[in-house]
Amino acid sequence: MAKLIISPAAGKYLKKLKDKKLKSLFKDAIDEIIADPMVGDAKVGDLEGISTYAFRYNKTDYRVAYTVEYVNDETVVVILAGTHENFYKELKKHWT
Repeated sequence: MAKLIISPAAGKYLKKLKDKKLKSLFKDAIDEIIADPMVGDAKVGDLEGISTYAFRYNKTDYRVAYTVEYVNDETVVVILAGTHENFYKELKKHWT
């Protein structure tokens, strides 16, 4: 089973969530990523090496960006979580 590491940026976003249903959906998304790290869409270009998992809640698109590191056992690193708006611009700040 994969080990999970959540970056400070993603942890801060998830901790601030007040909506319990939305927080549960993020937890479900991360659980699904841990179960099958290939479930997300692999990015190309300057975000190569990152995958994103998308879901929709209350007419808003949300994303979870992650990488999979293979050290001893696979490790899933969640880099960023948030709404689709400006998500990739913010992700580039954290990735590069």
